[in-house]
Amino acid sequence: MMMSDPLTGGRLTIDLNAISANIRHFQDVLGPHCAVAGVVKADAYGLGLVPVAQTLRACGVKTFFVATPDEGVTLRGLFPGAENIAVLGGLYPGAAQDYRAHRLTPVLNDLGQVSAWRSFAAGAPCILHIDSGMNRLGLDAADRAAILDDPTRLTGLNLHLVMSHFACADEADHPMTARQFTLFDDVARRACPGVPRSIANSSGAMRLQSYHLDMVRPGMAAYGLNPTPETANPMAPVIRLQVPVLQVRTVPAGDSVGYSATWRAEAPTRVATVALGYADGFLRSFSGRGVLYANGVACPVLGRVSMDLVTVDAGAVPGLKPGDMLDVVGPGQGVDDLAAQAGTIGYEILTSLGARYRRTYVHPGIQAGLASEK
Repeated sequence: MMMSDPLTGGRLTIDLNAISANIRHFQDVLGPHCAVAGVVKADAYGLGLVPVAQTLRACGVKTFFVATPDEGVTLRGLFPGAENIAVLGGLYPGAAQDYRAHRLTPVLNDLGQVSAWRSFAAGAPCILHIDSGMNRLGLDAADRAAILDDPTRLTGLNLHLVMSHFACADEADHPMTARQFTLFDDVARRACPGVPRSIANSSGAMRLQSYHLDMVRPGMAAYGLNPTPETANPMAPVIRLQVPVLQVRTVPAGDSVGYSATWRAEAPTRVATVALGYADGFLRSFSGRGVLYANGVACPVLGRVSMDLVTVDAGAVPGLKPGDMLDVVGPGQGVDDLAAQAGTIGYEILTSLGARYRRTYVHPGIQAGLASEK
């Protein structure tokens, strides 16, 4: 069994080869007339903005979506050239000069932002977001009616894209997806004729070819999550997360383990204490329900997850000893499997990955043993 690094706790391996394979899978499915954008918000879903963005760029991705202007500024430092960097959060108040200085493309979410961008940066690229039913960001019903009634409200904008976002595309045949597409398609064609269109996220792109339009924006699927949960995952797994055993002991019958004594041994039980906790993104909701793996053998979580430690049942692994590594994500279970144990989604698992893991990147064309580390 693999041993731990003596100076670190958990080990997070991020396979950039797999990210490349997932992007190329989308490119193959979509064909040459539909662009694939890179969604790299939240530090590329917790996997590292710089290495992930570089990998996507090497696959031919030219448009990147971030959530906030500061994420965009960081990305522009990496890509000083012509790459399009779009800020999904829109035009932040008082930040227009920064958008211009760093050549960030705002995703305009209401007519106030449309007016402000046109006044400040006429001719600079922008994206128009049409809310098609999600009711978070984007032009609402009143704004949509206004631009359809008076298309000159958009005059002077250098629109590179008009977009919307599906709410339920991860659910097969959800009626809202078709309703959203119909609304968006109608408004976009009438208000922005000739402007490239985009509505499909990972799941939408896999559901129906008519949703592809001119650009898709795969996020979770690029990072190995399943875009169509009712079927086998077509994406390559991207991460492996391993954590070291710190101690193994036999807990006598009747004794409890962990805070609040929520688990009590009914018989003598071999218990391993592992360097993993909610400070590392292993959510407290895994208490009494999560599973780690030792060479493919399940080790259920016993008791409460604490900040730095987790206890697991090691009874099925008689040779387990301190320093051995257990898989949190790996051959025994993927990110989606782990998320299901906590009643959450893979996005939350990835974006919660803690800073204490030793991150190892496997680069395209480089064998795992030669991966760079930080």
